[in-house]
Amino acid sequence: MKQAQVRILALLAALAVQLLYGLNYTFAKDVMAGGFLNPSAFVVIRVGGAALLFWIFSFIGPKEKIDKKDYIKFFFAGLFGVAINMLLFIKGLQYTSPIHASVIVTITPILVLIMSAIYLKEKITALKIVGILLAFIGAIVLTVYGKSSLEGDNITLGNSLILINVTAYSIYIILIKKLTYKYHPFTFIKWLFLFGLLLVIPFGYSELIATDFTKFTPYAYFAVAFVVIGATFGTYILNPLALQHLKASTVSIFIYMQPVIAGIFAIIMGSDSVTAVKLIAAVLIFSGVYLVTKKPKLQA
Repeated sequence: MKQAQVRILALLAALAVQLLYGLNYTFAKDVMAGGFLNPSAFVVIRVGGAALLFWIFSFIGPKEKIDKKDYIKFFFAGLFGVAINMLLFIKGLQYTSPIHASVIVTITPILVLIMSAIYLKEKITALKIVGILLAFIGAIVLTVYGKSSLEGDNITLGNSLILINVTAYSIYIILIKKLTYKYHPFTFIKWLFLFGLLLVIPFGYSELIATDFTKFTPYAYFAVAFVVIGATFGTYILNPLALQHLKASTVSIFIYMQPVIAGIFAIIMGSDSVTAVKLIAAVLIFSGVYLVTKKPKLQA
């Protein structure tokens, strides 16, 4: 296959990841808003289903021996990247709207930058500091002044949980930086989700066994299957494929498509609506992210 064709397939994989994530907000929100699943039980199903699929398909990758010292790293990666990340995401989404959540998630590159400066000693320029401030103001505007049309929503609480979720995921990105070079994606991901499953079971087991699956509608079953197979298993498969042939910076740019995809789909499904506050906050956050990810000009 020609290099150009491989690149196109890699770009399509990166696009598919954001499409799956973008649709995920509405499907997950509808399952909880409809009273089909408790958030914690939902996470156990999501992580457990994905873990099962990763271990079943792990034979595709090479058989690798894990260094004993790396098991503790897998544990903490599972803690921040799966347990805290997914528990707070799904709980936050219960109280906020798909558009709010998807806009806040785009702050991830900024948090990674800040943590990289602290732990990896990477330099932050004045332009990036301005970008961080703009994005932070945007997140505050969205959290304090944002509203939802759905009864039972608590935007301030929901957005705060999503922001902590994004912070946990950013810590996870820093933690796995060296592990991703050392192990094949399938080796890494199957252990990541196994530890993650062990960590989330105590939080959602009682809610899971109390769930009445006979009340599930065909749409509810489809939505749960989409979250497990598409937005979890599928994204963790497609993302490494995209990263094999594209720069990490190129792949990360696709994250800014999430609010667009999530917003359009949520509006079509009647799960959300566009307001002036959401637009203003989105502009502030996107402007901040642009400044943070903008490459500095080479000096003459």
